[in-house]
Amino acid sequence: MAQKGVQLDRETFSCSICLDLLKDPVTIPCGHSYCMNCIKSFWDEEEEKKIPSCPQCRQTFTPRPVLLKNTMLAVLVEELKKTGLQAAPADHCYAGPEDVACDVCTGRKLKALKSCLVCLASYCEKHLQRHDEVTPFKKHKLVEPSKKLQENICSRHDEVMKMFCRTDRQSICYLCSVDEHKGHDTVSAAAERTERQRELEVSRQNIQQRIQDREKDVKVLQQEVEAINGSADKAVEDSEKIFTELIRLMEKRRSDVKRQLRSQQDTEVSRVKELQEKLEQEITELKRKDAELKQLSHTEDHTQFLHNYPSLSALSESTDSSSINIRPLRYFEDVTAAVSEVRDKLQDVLTETWTNVSLTVTEVDVLLSGPEPKTRAGFLKYSCEITLDPNTANTQLLLSEGNRKVTRVSQQQSYSSHPDRFTGYSQVLSRESLTGRCYWEVEWRERGVYVAVAYKNISRTGSECLFGFNDKSWALYCDTNSYKFWYNQVKTRVSGPRSSRVGVYLDHSAGILSFYSISETMTLLHRVQTTFTQPLYAGLWFYSPGDSAEFCKVK
Repeated sequence: MAQKGVQLDRETFSCSICLDLLKDPVTIPCGHSYCMNCIKSFWDEEEEKKIPSCPQCRQTFTPRPVLLKNTMLAVLVEELKKTGLQAAPADHCYAGPEDVACDVCTGRKLKALKSCLVCLASYCEKHLQRHDEVTPFKKHKLVEPSKKLQENICSRHDEVMKMFCRTDRQSICYLCSVDEHKGHDTVSAAAERTERQRELEVSRQNIQQRIQDREKDVKVLQQEVEAINGSADKAVEDSEKIFTELIRLMEKRRSDVKRQLRSQQDTEVSRVKELQEKLEQEITELKRKDAELKQLSHTEDHTQFLHNYPSLSALSESTDSSSINIRPLRYFEDVTAAVSEVRDKLQDVLTETWTNVSLTVTEVDVLLSGPEPKTRAGFLKYSCEITLDPNTANTQLLLSEGNRKVTRVSQQQSYSSHPDRFTGYSQVLSRESLTGRCYWEVEWRERGVYVAVAYKNISRTGSECLFGFNDKSWALYCDTNSYKFWYNQVKTRVSGPRSSRVGVYLDHSAGILSFYSISETMTLLHRVQTTFTQPLYAGLWFYSPGDSAEFCKVK
């Protein structure tokens, strides 16, 4: 009963805002009492509401009451302190479901202030005192409260894992180093942490540099949006003035030009904004990644650092800034010139030159693809791993080497029926679709091979499925004596050094397809400039049994 009375007094003289004993107590008009600083701060935060109120009963006061210290309450609180009683811990000091609880507290546990990597326990402020007062404990490693202390214990030997096995890439205890990890490259967890910390700092520097580069690119793109809009607006305005001088017969053409200009303007702005958006998303992701790495770099627990480092250290592929290659600032001005010419020559000239006007609009292209690489090392930056799709392979083709190699054989292979399978000729397509910029190399043997690219909807039967003999595929025929390029049944003789290895470079958006002879040097054999309307697939076509080819692993 006596203890219950003390608890009642303690609660009676506590501030309902800070939950501690009253400091400089004041009583407001409604009768409730608070610490002077607590109620002042509360009302200061509510100033925009104009009318101060009581935090407990919500009674409002106009004007704001003048606060005077309640001397009687102050005396009573001081007397309560002299008895040696302390205010009960506030609720926010107790550990909740998401908090790390003190391992020593009994009953309702307080929040842990620190975790000890030696004791493998967490302590509140009170129970942490012995680590500051007792000499042996002063050497213990204290870190921020952690719920994962048990992950630092070796499950096999029940010892703290203070070492790291570089051979197996895992944290271990001392007994592990002389047992199953004997002879492995082992170091202390601290040493490994130091090494990985250096890598982390390099990664952060790279991220920060990429952020700066992308922010600069975003500014350039924003300027281009404004320039495109300004140029297009001026071209529309000039075209309107010119077309108003023409006779009624010119009205339809005027409308067509305006529509094309606006359409191309929207197209170009959309392309620029799409890349701008992509860069801004990358900036956001890089900043998030940087924040994660920064937080990881401050982790004091070596084992936790090493546990989380691999998943956080990898960086996503960077957006290729070389695609931001801006044309000279002319944009739609050539359209205005073309329309002026139409005005001068009237109806007959308009009929003859209309195609020129239309093409001039569509040729406005702000974001050019970067230049084609000049060296093999440059091409290898765009190298992609090609594997063949067994569902497309003709039954006279044998796949091997992880579906990278194919050989023409005499014996029919027992492939299951599939609608994608070539049934008339010994052809096969890749599993991967090819867009953007790609480079791969093919090593061939025996008499020869057709190295090709094709749309997926190419026919699978009859002569119309042959690579290079339709408008859905492009093929370079290679044998020991010559090269020939085929497209839509048209053959082009190709000269160049003979080699059993052919390199293929594709820039899908730019409509470029190039074939190279690869030996000690890299020599261009044939280049195609066109417009690709669908994703492409790498293909091979064999004429004779025994012929084979393999998609090389290039570095």
